[in-house]
Amino acid sequence: MIFSPWHSIFLEHMRILFIDIDTLRPDHMGCYGYNRNTTPNIDSIADIVFNNYYCPDAPCLPSRASLISGMFGIRHGVVGHGGTCADRRITGAARGFHDQFDQNNLNYLFKKAGMKTVSISSFPERHSCWWYDAGIDESYNPGGGGLESGEKVLPLALDWIERNGSEDNWFLRVHFWDPHTPYRAPADFGDPFADKPLDTWIDENILQSHLKKTGPHGALELNMYNDRENPMYPRHPGKITDMAGLKRLFDGYDTGILYTDFLIGKIFESLRGKNVFDDTAVIITSDHGDNMGELGIYAEHGTADCPTCRIPMVMKFPDGEKKIIDNGLHYNIDLLPTMAELLNLPVREQWDGKSYASVVKNGGKSGWDSLVLSQMAHVCQRSARFGDWLYIRTIHDGYHLFDREMLFNIAADPYETRDVKAQYPQICSEGAKIILDWHEDMMMKSSYSEDPMWRVMKEKGPFHAWPENLVNSHYLEKLESTGRSEGAHILRTRKIPHM
Repeated sequence: MIFSPWHSIFLEHMRILFIDIDTLRPDHMGCYGYNRNTTPNIDSIADIVFNNYYCPDAPCLPSRASLISGMFGIRHGVVGHGGTCADRRITGAARGFHDQFDQNNLNYLFKKAGMKTVSISSFPERHSCWWYDAGIDESYNPGGGGLESGEKVLPLALDWIERNGSEDNWFLRVHFWDPHTPYRAPADFGDPFADKPLDTWIDENILQSHLKKTGPHGALELNMYNDRENPMYPRHPGKITDMAGLKRLFDGYDTGILYTDFLIGKIFESLRGKNVFDDTAVIITSDHGDNMGELGIYAEHGTADCPTCRIPMVMKFPDGEKKIIDNGLHYNIDLLPTMAELLNLPVREQWDGKSYASVVKNGGKSGWDSLVLSQMAHVCQRSARFGDWLYIRTIHDGYHLFDREMLFNIAADPYETRDVKAQYPQICSEGAKIILDWHEDMMMKSSYSEDPMWRVMKEKGPFHAWPENLVNSHYLEKLESTGRSEGAHILRTRKIPHM
């Protein structure tokens, strides 16, 4: 297909629906091969599916800071959920009347293309990240601080479309939280997977081994450091002790995905009612995935690995390419230069991403040779994703007792069950070099001389593993009372900063 025909139609109408679904693993979606029918509406528009798409900085706040800025966290500075590294770095002496971070972010890109920019999201309030709405003309806050169900979000989206959907030149961002813990799909949505078998890599033996593991969000403490359940969220268990409990957890997660997809279908219907759906570009993605048993962690996005950092990217463009599955390696920071190229706008040097517009235009090849993934809110880790491999280097293990190095062949072992570093020391060296080279490149590019990871470490460590969380939750006593005294002993005797 020649690029110019559909491109001219896109530029003429310029309607973009951007749907951000929190905590969505691609391998729990039909268009990515999931056996449960969780995403029929998303699947229906999955003309372009990116199979190896990652957030470079996890979890929620760092990921969206990278998405909106087109920069790695090591440069924009938002790498945690608390402390000084939950705030964006100031531009400093080079700042003009307007801040360059904001003037060249993703929202402003659409604004510069002549589009009305609209956001329906509680995210800026949840994380006090008001820069996330920089460049947004109309912002609607559902008001739940990220705990709202999609039933609070959908009416705002439908009302806006009813009033404005027939117009040209708009960018509408709609943010749904329902796959995020606590699972909160309304009771009247029912239990759609009650009779659907659980198809998982976790068997009884694996689950029993997980019951012995140390660290927050393990099988026995899904609520981070405890197993308390909130009656407001009956779909969300406090712990897993058997396969029935595991199914309850997976059913809650998948129901959140299906409910979100149901709401998305209502948005599609509204656009069809305005006779603009076919001429509207649709982009569907997430901020991060979720560990669902990998590394012994459940229902949390707490590591710098594939379950946490791999995210979906599904696109539909007017008269664009159809049925493309792209296997190149991509970051979410690549969206900014990609959209700039598609909108005939300049690609800025300050962005770290790489355009994959050729994939969207004509199914061409694009991507990185390797990726570096970072996590500093639950642990302090950096990882290299290259070829069939995931190499993880841990500075602070978030009390999970991870080794300093881990290596997984994710082609043969996608759920990271076998650490093979002892068998492949040369691959470990290759992964470490990828991280080192990337780090040096980014520090040379940065206007700051400090890696924010080390600021996190010098303050109190990752926010969700601050020492007082361990103490105030009586987690060590909980470990000892549940047959995990060895882990408690290691944590008591290790030197924990600021404890």
